[in-house]
Amino acid sequence: MADVARVAGVSHQTVSRVLNGAPHVRPGTRDRVLAAIRELDYRPNVAARALVTRRSQTLGVVSFGSALYGPASMLDGIEQAARSAGYFVSVASIRSLNTRAVQEAVDRLRDQGVEGIVVIAPQTPAVRAIAQLSTAVPVVAVGSGSGSRVPTVSIDNEAGAHAVTRHLLDLGHLTVHHIAGPPGWLETTARQAGWRRALEEACAPVPEAHAGDWSARAGYEAGLRIAGDTSVSAVFCANDQLALGLLRALYEAGRAIPGDISVAGFDDISEAAYFAPPLTTVRQDFAELGRRALELLVDELTGDDRPTGAGGRERGGAPESASRHVLVPTEIVLRRSTGRPSR
Repeated sequence: MADVARVAGVSHQTVSRVLNGAPHVRPGTRDRVLAAIRELDYRPNVAARALVTRRSQTLGVVSFGSALYGPASMLDGIEQAARSAGYFVSVASIRSLNTRAVQEAVDRLRDQGVEGIVVIAPQTPAVRAIAQLSTAVPVVAVGSGSGSRVPTVSIDNEAGAHAVTRHLLDLGHLTVHHIAGPPGWLETTARQAGWRRALEEACAPVPEAHAGDWSARAGYEAGLRIAGDTSVSAVFCANDQLALGLLRALYEAGRAIPGDISVAGFDDISEAAYFAPPLTTVRQDFAELGRRALELLVDELTGDDRPTGAGGRERGGAPESASRHVLVPTEIVLRRSTGRPSR
């Protein structure tokens, strides 16, 4: 900073005011300081600034299942939102969502001086792990549903599944079969609940769901069984990868899509528009998910609150974390894989 001040011909304090965005600096002076910063390739010392301001401008993210589309997209949405808000992000990836693994990841992030932590928690054990967390910094959970003790942000999986099932029923299908995600995943439970609710509201038969594991292989294996059942005219898959495997099995069996069987998915992965035929699916807004998660966390950081354990906060003496559960809506993307039944 002393070098910048000398080149710009200003005081050390003026450089500090420019760096901190203080309003009472003449435009010409600000321009000279910024030019000197560029000339010297000056970078503020983050550690030194944190000592003075007591803020690291760094948020931690505990990530799980980042090889899968949903968790990976959640992480990307959070990182993009944090960058836009002027925060750095430090990521701790874990292989298991048990209490010990989550607590160790949180402790590692706290050792790095993070101001708050986002936990990507798509499985049921994560909800239990978060409830037992011991940390003095604010925590927000993403993808954990509304059963968490801390503020949460989730995609409205149940509403999305309900809407796409309703779409298939409105086309004239007497019922809709379902290839589910793996047990223990909150998305599996919510999407199956939305599918079932739509059928029950329509007084349609509720077939037994086929078990899956988010993979195209599981969709293909379920498709081999479905292809031989001429009573099946519509299938809702819990994700687009399952739908991809199902489409392959139906193609090999000579079943026309959507003439014989309509197929719908969930996620709207970038390849979904290029499946054969292009896939009708449910789109998730992961950018909005990240923005809302960061909004909740920053609110926890800047609000007049105090810790209540497990990352929860109190405002004005009344617990409110339990009511701070945000659902991000979905939308159906209609393509050529769904249509009216042929019989």
